[in-house]
Amino acid sequence: MLEQTRLSHSSDAPGALQAKRAVETVSNFGDLPDLLLVERTRGRDTRAFETLMRRYNRRLYRIARSILNHDDTAEEAVRAAYFRAFANLDRYEPAGKFGAWLARLAFNEALTLRRHPAPVPPLTVVQEQGDGAQDGVDVLSRQHIEDAIDALPEVFRTVLVLRVVEDLSGVEVAVCLGLNETTVRTRLYRAQQRLKVEVARRLRAEPSNIFDLATDRGERIVSQVLGKLHTAAPVASEAR
Repeated sequence: MLEQTRLSHSSDAPGALQAKRAVETVSNFGDLPDLLLVERTRGRDTRAFETLMRRYNRRLYRIARSILNHDDTAEEAVRAAYFRAFANLDRYEPAGKFGAWLARLAFNEALTLRRHPAPVPPLTVVQEQGDGAQDGVDVLSRQHIEDAIDALPEVFRTVLVLRVVEDLSGVEVAVCLGLNETTVRTRLYRAQQRLKVEVARRLRAEPSNIFDLATDRGERIVSQVLGKLHTAAPVASEAR
């Protein structure tokens, strides 16, 4: 009897371990690597896709914004990139980084919107909340840098944003934009040469603040994409 009990516990152990791992995996989506999240998304697990969107929202927004020079249109490009990614996940090859694949989609969607622009309202300048004079200086400084980057030709601007602001490697930028590394280095050099010395210095000092994705805009992107996906076709909210 004792031996039977031991055998019973032994045979149940693998299933119990798998169940435990499944629970741990589901409750810690933010810790999962891209490939596992992609596989869950292929199984129509929207929580996995939501995690991927939140992981890459800022990068895709910055790519689109560097091409389109307009916040709302950049947001539209990011949403379009996510819709295309969800519909074409079977075409993604795990040999390449998922982030680079997504970035390439956002880049292409932004180019499409630039070629066929829809009417957009003028940008509204929103006064940011601050608690002192220094906050105002920081806001003005950041706006000054963004205006200087916006004035660059697109071929230089996009490389500068990805390489310096988003801090991607030269190889990653090359993959995202479909360029070779030599071209990336050349465009980055020329972009930096076109910026005034003071602007370049400030950009190096505070790159993470440039063309940042506002929290409400990021949440809107995620909620609208998920809402459209659920409307278009039944999608599971739990992993199968």
